[in-house]
Amino acid sequence: MLPFASCLPGSLLLWALLLLLLGAASPQDSEEPDSYTECTDGYEWDPDSQHCRDVNECLTIPEACKGEMKCINHYGGYLCLPRSAAVINDLHGEGPPPPVPPAQHPNPCPPGYEPDEQESCVDGPSSCPSTLASLRDPPLHCCRHSASALPRSLCPLNPFPIWPHPWTPWALEEGPGISAPRSMDRALFPVLPWHGLSDVDECAQALHDCRPSQDCHNLPGSYQCTCPDGYRKIGPECVDIDECRYRYCQHRCVNLPGSFRCQCEPGFQLGPNNRSCVDVNECDMGAPCEQRCFNSYGTFLCRCHQGYELHRDGFSCSDIDECSYSSYLCQYRCVNEPGRFSCHCPQGYQLLATRLCQDIDECESGAHQCSEAQTCVNFYGGYRCVDTNRCVEPYVQVSDNRCLCPASNPLCREQPSSIVHRYMSITSERSVPADVFQIQATSVYPGAYNAFQIRAGNSQGDFYIRQINNVSAMLVLARPVTGPREYVLDLEMVTMNSLMSYRASSVLRLTVFVGAYTF
Repeated sequence: MLPFASCLPGSLLLWALLLLLLGAASPQDSEEPDSYTECTDGYEWDPDSQHCRDVNECLTIPEACKGEMKCINHYGGYLCLPRSAAVINDLHGEGPPPPVPPAQHPNPCPPGYEPDEQESCVDGPSSCPSTLASLRDPPLHCCRHSASALPRSLCPLNPFPIWPHPWTPWALEEGPGISAPRSMDRALFPVLPWHGLSDVDECAQALHDCRPSQDCHNLPGSYQCTCPDGYRKIGPECVDIDECRYRYCQHRCVNLPGSFRCQCEPGFQLGPNNRSCVDVNECDMGAPCEQRCFNSYGTFLCRCHQGYELHRDGFSCSDIDECSYSSYLCQYRCVNEPGRFSCHCPQGYQLLATRLCQDIDECESGAHQCSEAQTCVNFYGGYRCVDTNRCVEPYVQVSDNRCLCPASNPLCREQPSSIVHRYMSITSERSVPADVFQIQATSVYPGAYNAFQIRAGNSQGDFYIRQINNVSAMLVLARPVTGPREYVLDLEMVTMNSLMSYRASSVLRLTVFVGAYTF
């Protein structure tokens, strides 16, 4: 049962104490009675109970703990602790601690110190030895007093020789000297009731052995070396963690010392979690589209208004010259405009719908300048004011457009008996042959025969007469004509009766206006 505990070096004894505390601290399990009576170290055979029971080394080993240490029995062993240390819930003691007299309170201070009214440890009555003969094991507080007669060579560098480190993170506020071990764990010493102790920050005073790549964290009575965030320990060093291997980022990941940064593809931006990427609405952020912008996932599209086309740069818009694409967009003239085109008509015409031209009837609309003695005659692209009475001697006017040559007038014998004035208009470049005007006899006589002919005005042969029957005929355009031009044709109807030896004629004087355009 560790009979050599008292002679172990200080550091080895501490590790032995740690192993005892961290190990299984329960008595050996009892077994059924058999012929075996041997027990493990720290236990002895009890013939009465037929079980192994713990050996109280504090009673069986003389001076189990040296100096200012006190012996605490433990299952399978024992512990040497400072006398001022309090052990909470000592389950391993063989009996209750000796009772404290009612009038006497335990001294929470180290030997040689007493608590004052503020419960701070102050010097107590001097108990330091005065002769060198008694200096083999001087009390700890004697080494603290600088005024004591003890030579410094007799006092250890550390008053507690079992603690392995020369630096002491626990120091008395009263002054240097007594200190508690850096490696002392609160599991070993649950309560250190010494008043006036303050923790020493090894990290601030550079009393640590952390590597340059590690962070030092001060702890009560100790310190801890850890790796910074974003690093992990490999061997003795802290190595950066490549977080990009774990695909924390939705798009791109850039590893940084101890951290990482997520980046997004063009058209995206980091979301609130700084890892995922959300679409950027470039149209709301001033996209360089000249006219119209359409946002799409991760990008945007530029479009142009009707009448424009997207330039090669993908942003600007160019006007489309619709008039250059076709000559049939407008009936007369196409005028290109920014983003559109318009159709124009010549003077005397008006736009019909969007592309056709329609003649303006100035006579019907009253937009003419004819006098009351004149008649307004409309034709394609204009109008003409003609005299209401166009009869010339020997003809006399019998109606608005009819002139009659009296039979009683000798000058009328060789002239048509009547002249009727008519007006019409045709377009230029009209396809031929084309029926343009129909002649109709107004009176029919029994046994009479009617013949139709062009008496005058067709010197170029642009027209001819096609007789339909005895009472009607058709004026036909024989060749395409180009305007503006005007024809005055005398269309004669000759009436003959062979039985009565009768011959008479009448003329329809037709004025044909040829417009300047094909519409």
